[in-house]
Amino acid sequence: MDGESSSLGIIDFEDLSWSWLVGDLAISAAYMMLGQEDPVRVLTSMAKGYHAVSSIPEKELPALWPLAKLRLCVSITMAAKERTLDPGNEYISVSTGPGLDLLRRAQRISGDEVLGRLRKACGFSATSIQMGGAGAKERSDGREELSRRRRESLGPNLSLSYRTPLHIVRGAGRYLFESGGRALLDGVNNVPHVGHSHPKVVDAVALQMRLLNTNTRYLNEAPLAFAEDLASTLPDPLSVVFLVNSGSEANELALRLARAHTEGSDWVVLDAAYHGNTGALVDLSPYKFGGKGGPGKPSHVEVATLPDRYRGEWGYDDPDAGAKFAADLDRCLQTISSRGGKAAGFLAEAIPGCGGQVVLPPGYLESAYKKARAAGAVCIADEVQVGFGRVGTHFWAFETQGVIPDIVTMGKPIGNGHPLGAVVTTPAIAASFDSGMEYFNTFGGNPVACAAGNAVLAIIQEEGLQENALRTGKVLLDGLQELAEKHALLGDVRGLGLFLGAVCIRDSETKEPAVNSADRVLYGCLSRGLSFKTTMGSVITLTPPLTVTVEEIDRAIAILDEVITTVGREGETDVG
Repeated sequence: MDGESSSLGIIDFEDLSWSWLVGDLAISAAYMMLGQEDPVRVLTSMAKGYHAVSSIPEKELPALWPLAKLRLCVSITMAAKERTLDPGNEYISVSTGPGLDLLRRAQRISGDEVLGRLRKACGFSATSIQMGGAGAKERSDGREELSRRRRESLGPNLSLSYRTPLHIVRGAGRYLFESGGRALLDGVNNVPHVGHSHPKVVDAVALQMRLLNTNTRYLNEAPLAFAEDLASTLPDPLSVVFLVNSGSEANELALRLARAHTEGSDWVVLDAAYHGNTGALVDLSPYKFGGKGGPGKPSHVEVATLPDRYRGEWGYDDPDAGAKFAADLDRCLQTISSRGGKAAGFLAEAIPGCGGQVVLPPGYLESAYKKARAAGAVCIADEVQVGFGRVGTHFWAFETQGVIPDIVTMGKPIGNGHPLGAVVTTPAIAASFDSGMEYFNTFGGNPVACAAGNAVLAIIQEEGLQENALRTGKVLLDGLQELAEKHALLGDVRGLGLFLGAVCIRDSETKEPAVNSADRVLYGCLSRGLSFKTTMGSVITLTPPLTVTVEEIDRAIAILDEVITTVGREGETDVG
């Protein structure tokens, strides 16, 4: 207007584009998640608030988490380029460190889990959206070809899990990822003890591999440091460490140590036990020699009754069940003596795994060890599955029984998947083994394996994983017990920490195993993103990595509840 000043306004449309609505939210969330203890909680909180004001289309929600990660990738790579042009400008890369840390953590978080939490936050139904489902036929074809090559190249009786084999291409944290991208919450593997692909284990192994990897004929700090740290976790007089490559090799060496110390050659083991895949250990594993294709019990082995308070002669209500079950060792030891044999040892897990996660009655090992030692035998604790804080209350499962073994064997979780095992014994037994014959193990205790082992020990302590096993294990145990109260299919619920089992039964009176129903539950859960295994045909067995979260436990219980409800309606019918 005449006589009045005028102004010019400029609107910058440079960053505007026609795209998904969640793209804007993804950019903000990418930076808000930096440095957060629970980045997914931040993401879901932002999504919930955004959705309340501006509705997020349901079909766009699966893109939010990937787009947020993509934004960080773009930001980090652009910052790297710009720093080369302006090296003195530190602000350019202010988000690089936290962004890389978040991306590394994101690799260990299931996309399905994030999507489920986002759907819940935005009020959408909990319908499972399987990620990467479009290529199902291609994945099936690929599995068939891999299976054919496996049969031809790796031996016909090398077992595979599940009737339709999984083609696993990546593991991170508590998840396994199939070739099509689908994530499975891993309730099977007690080997990646501190989580699949833990960066500290990966870095330790890579660093040592670049530096040196050789046998034990040379002085080197790595095996000494690991042996000392490992021995420090055990009670006296367990202090002498032998490093090997696997749990089977550890148990095999334990047999040699026991024979050298006692000059005996006969053994007592628990029914349903499995201790390794060598010839000598198959002979000491009723799970193998008494199973399909097994040759039967060897003459130098006696099998003691499995102390199962659910189906055994003495139940949970008998305070003397431990001593009563242990009395069966008298029979075993007497049988050995009567045929002119001499017992070398009593070999047992503190929680029999292949027997169905059976928690031994209080006092059982104390009484059994006393009987074995009175007969001149040594007591061997097989901690291959149950050690390293998995039981939660203690670092070693045998400690829950208030005993100290003569020999302890370790494997599986000790190196988080790297080939490593150990035997720890007393100076007296080690001296008996030092007969003049050289003991040498080419790869046992190599520096790279020891780097992995020491990283695992450090992570357990630094991340409080024993405490987490106790905390999350209680949530899981409580959840399973609630399911048992709700569903007649479940009978006994048992275990310690994150070594748990739930028995599927046809009838609460007869306690007859519901093998087919257990199978149906297994595959129903697998289709919904939860993997586990069954032992003894009817025991749902859950042994996730020790890093599992309460949220993931809650998800697992919800999946089990949904599947068992369906299986209960169908009844105990043949799976086919």
